[in-house]
Amino acid sequence: MSYSIQKLPGKAFLSFPEQYNDLLLECENRLKVNFLDSKRYGDVLYLPNIDSELEPYWARLVFREPFFITFDSIGDISKALKSIARLWTPYFYCCFRRGSFVQEKLPYISQKKRIFPCEIPSSPIGIYTLLDEHTALCSAKTSSFLPAGKIEFIEDHENPPSRAYLKLQESLCLAHHFFSVDFPSDSTNCFEAGACPGGWTWVLCGLGSHVFAVDRSPLAQSLMENPLVTFLSHDAFTLKPSEIGKCDWVFSDVICYPERLLKWVKEWLKSGLTKNMICTIKMQGAVQWDIVSEFAKIPYSRVVHLNYNKHELTFIHCNPSS
Repeated sequence: MSYSIQKLPGKAFLSFPEQYNDLLLECENRLKVNFLDSKRYGDVLYLPNIDSELEPYWARLVFREPFFITFDSIGDISKALKSIARLWTPYFYCCFRRGSFVQEKLPYISQKKRIFPCEIPSSPIGIYTLLDEHTALCSAKTSSFLPAGKIEFIEDHENPPSRAYLKLQESLCLAHHFFSVDFPSDSTNCFEAGACPGGWTWVLCGLGSHVFAVDRSPLAQSLMENPLVTFLSHDAFTLKPSEIGKCDWVFSDVICYPERLLKWVKEWLKSGLTKNMICTIKMQGAVQWDIVSEFAKIPYSRVVHLNYNKHELTFIHCNPSS
């Protein structure tokens, strides 16, 4: 056996693709981190001096207990990893060929694109990244049950009116994972605010749900003609929950200021007319972390950054007691 393991202080964060700078800004402005002796490994930011219990939204995966493995051969690192945990997934930014040989010696984990709806795995998955031919940064404990914190769906390039549908697919899978809530179905009544052009409504209709869609502009013609869709031309945020009535799910992907969305969300939750909400928190410039924290404080709620989000976050609320 020719390997050694060195436990490391702090944590490491794998950013979402092309969003490393957003991760840096969040660490600076929200987590107030000390960047002394920090290191960058591709899209991974290692912070040995972080003392915040918070974890950044713009990290698709957190190395919660990082360590180095120094090894001589591919066989050595595979033995080392398997002695620590069963399941491992890689993040490669260098040494791609050597890394593929390492992965071949570990238990198989599918990283194929998924068919919606799907279950998010419930078994912990460690992560490792090769820093050079003889050193790897690893963590058996991470923040995600997804391989490298990533989920991708097989896309439909013909039928959805917009690619925004992928955000709702991911959000519904996370809602099911976090809160054990059922996916919308043919017995479900949904309300979507600002539904045009209809990407989210398209997902819900595909699950058999009845959708009351409100927007000033009409949906795609195929949805306007869909018997599962009732459309109203109106500013959705000016409608009171009592005017809509009881809904199993309430959705919003509307472009608006976060504080306006927060007020609207609280009105719905106070009304008691829904138990499930999924809303996109659109950022108008710099992130207002005080507003984001207000969303996160709402009971039975999670604020997440989706793989299909850009400069935005997603609020998921599912209250089984409602």
